[in-house]
Amino acid sequence: MKISRITILTLGVADLGNATEFYKAVLGTPPNISDGITFIELPGTWLALYPFEKLAEDISPDVPITRSGFNGVTIAHNARSKNEVVEILQHAESAGGRIIKEPQDTFWGGFSGYFSDLDGYYWEVAWGPMFEFAENGEMKLKGGV
Repeated sequence: MKISRITILTLGVADLGNATEFYKAVLGTPPNISDGITFIELPGTWLALYPFEKLAEDISPDVPITRSGFNGVTIAHNARSKNEVVEILQHAESAGGRIIKEPQDTFWGGFSGYFSDLDGYYWEVAWGPMFEFAENGEMKLKGGV
């Protein structure tokens, strides 16, 4: 038995309504709201938004409810071009996100920048010469299987 894909990434948010509107604007996908949770259906992996305290409670009553600084996790979107990286970061900022790192050339030969959402989750938007995209948007390594 193996886990073959990540189906849903859930973010604990302070204000479900504001977070839903932010991601609706940034991702350009209409959300589905059901029983106090927002689902944004993206190809491959859905994004879910759920109140932070309720998410911690769902995991376990023993999970400490703290939020500060960098938690060691980033979310990434790989773009098809350097220009698309710039455009997406500008779009995220206009929706209320905060640019953390301006788009720039990277040590690994790509081009990327970072923004944070309303709850401080960090998103990298990157382009890399080693990636290619299928017509459906699926990303693959060039020359990979």
